[in-house]
Amino acid sequence: MPHRNARLTVHGRRLLIARVVGEGRPVAHVVKELGCSRATGYKWLARWRAEGDQGLRDRPSTAHHLPHKTPATVETAICQLRQDRKLGPRRIAPLLGIPASTVHAVLTRHGLHRLAWLDRPTGEPIRRYERDRPGELIHVDVKKLGRLRDGGGWRVHGRDSIESRRARYATRVGFDYVHCAIDDHSRLAYAEIHPDEKADTCASFLRRAAEHFTTHGITHIERVMTDNAMAYRRSRAWRDALADLNAQARFTRRYRPQTNGKAERFNRTLLDEWAYQQPYTSNQHRTDALPTWIHTYNHHRNHTSLGGKPPITRVNNGAGHYS
Repeated sequence: MPHRNARLTVHGRRLLIARVVGEGRPVAHVVKELGCSRATGYKWLARWRAEGDQGLRDRPSTAHHLPHKTPATVETAICQLRQDRKLGPRRIAPLLGIPASTVHAVLTRHGLHRLAWLDRPTGEPIRRYERDRPGELIHVDVKKLGRLRDGGGWRVHGRDSIESRRARYATRVGFDYVHCAIDDHSRLAYAEIHPDEKADTCASFLRRAAEHFTTHGITHIERVMTDNAMAYRRSRAWRDALADLNAQARFTRRYRPQTNGKAERFNRTLLDEWAYQQPYTSNQHRTDALPTWIHTYNHHRNHTSLGGKPPITRVNNGAGHYS
């Protein structure tokens, strides 16, 4: 098959031969009519004289001899290290005395997945999924976060500051519990901060999260996925909240947080871009910054899994919510 910019197809090459050989015309004149160079014309003329009509067909560009090809034994060792020890190219390369780029090429050639795509204990690819429409599945999780003292913590004053040393012997300030909900299809998110993660708190949060999603066009929640905490598994308040929303409960596999991976990834983004983004001077200062960050996440922050667009673009009536 000729490449997309080829001047001559097999038919064009036959025209070249017919006009040069059959009509006795100069190669320079014919190639100008066909829109190719003299070198190309003489090349196909020479092939036709040597091989006949078969010589006008395209040839594979694969090299006939590869003197520097990686030996099969080395390729086997590379694949074995990846499968047995879950090592990347930069760690495999020193063990075998070859460049990391060669290791990467071998792993790619054998179709071995990136380590980020593997479940480390089993070595099996992590199955990634995405629901077809907004509201089909909502992921819910709670992130436990240490409260801040007035005046800020060690991120403001430094780990070796007087304030930091005093805090070691002072009364503990406890924890905040950041309740998060994220839509599987659109990645639209909602979060609140509460002093606990009890069943009543979780149930009330779910109702307010549903109201938040409704204002953004997700009018019906079909399923809610959580971990196996008692507040979700054996709570009447949680079951009543699901019944009010006409939604079904879904639970993660035990000891497999990857099942609720979108919520786990959102928690990581939450910490990086909100909780630890700046040195807050008080716990209230950090709390007040959460709604603004949630708005930015939903309406303005580009999401890599959405082709660089914010989550609101995947919601049915997302237009008009960019303010």
